[in-house]
Amino acid sequence: MRIALVTDAWTPQVNGVVRTLAAVTGELRARGHEVLIVSPDQFRSLPCPTYGEIRLALTHPRSVGDRLATFDAEAIHLATEGPLGWAARSWCRRSGRSFTSAYHTQFPEYLARRTGLPPALFWPYIRRFHAASSGVMVATATVREQLRGKGFVRLRDWGRGVDLAQFRPDLAPPDVFAGLPRPIQLYVGRVAVEKNIEGFLDNRHPGSKVVVGDGPALARLQAAYPNALFVGRQSGASLAACYAGADVFVFPSRTDTFGLVMIEALACGTPVAAYPVTGPLDVLSAESGCMAPSLEEAIAGALSLDRARCVEHASRFSWSASTDQFLAALSPVAVSNGLPLAA
Repeated sequence: MRIALVTDAWTPQVNGVVRTLAAVTGELRARGHEVLIVSPDQFRSLPCPTYGEIRLALTHPRSVGDRLATFDAEAIHLATEGPLGWAARSWCRRSGRSFTSAYHTQFPEYLARRTGLPPALFWPYIRRFHAASSGVMVATATVREQLRGKGFVRLRDWGRGVDLAQFRPDLAPPDVFAGLPRPIQLYVGRVAVEKNIEGFLDNRHPGSKVVVGDGPALARLQAAYPNALFVGRQSGASLAACYAGADVFVFPSRTDTFGLVMIEALACGTPVAAYPVTGPLDVLSAESGCMAPSLEEAIAGALSLDRARCVEHASRFSWSASTDQFLAALSPVAVSNGLPLAA
């Protein structure tokens, strides 16, 4: 099958959306599918305000449509609600081609954190984007119910996976962990306001706090929390070593739809401490993580868990199964979704 994937999130960005798309694209190609990636690096772009790492493509629906038409895509998937996603949506609607979309990111909540405006102000924008989709892919049951409550329809499951060959418990900890007071509490992810990293750094559980990642809030947090260890962006074996060398992985976000980093940590044998919110509620089990109203309570509970059970829980997630769900959720472009054309 010729599958076109249009995304505003792509390398060199480092986040769960990019890792998901890259892993599933690799699986698709290994199975013999042709995949066209339409991403910001193919167009003139400008940095996203307040988050320069993210590039916003400057393009027109016709330019994106020309790529899709030349490829003669049999299925079109719009991964993000950014400029490329909207351009592709417009072209698909005008040319009578159906497409699927995905709800990867809690944009209303993210934008609310960045602007100080209420999330309700942004929901019509998100709802309008997905209303024309023949299938909206969601990672968890909690997100599905949330979107259903917001008036979304045609919701389809698309779970996540983990590379168990890369993320495993037998890795030696990184040298920078040597001598750190235990327990080592680890955060991995974008260093940005919507991730609530202050909640992690402010927690009063004894031990060391380590932050892995980069982002617009990094300099501010380094200055405000001099006792925390910031090791920057890590990938591959060095990232896996950070997970395996930690005593507990702390997931402070209240706005993620899944939280891929949690199953990466679990695959390395590291239990997860989190709030009982979307993402952790669907990903964690009583044997692999502890969810509590305070991170101190969650960390204390997680530290009592069996690391072998964490690895066992992570093994239930695979990119092969995720790819199966993705393929099942796609819609052939030749099949009309029966919706009136929308702008």
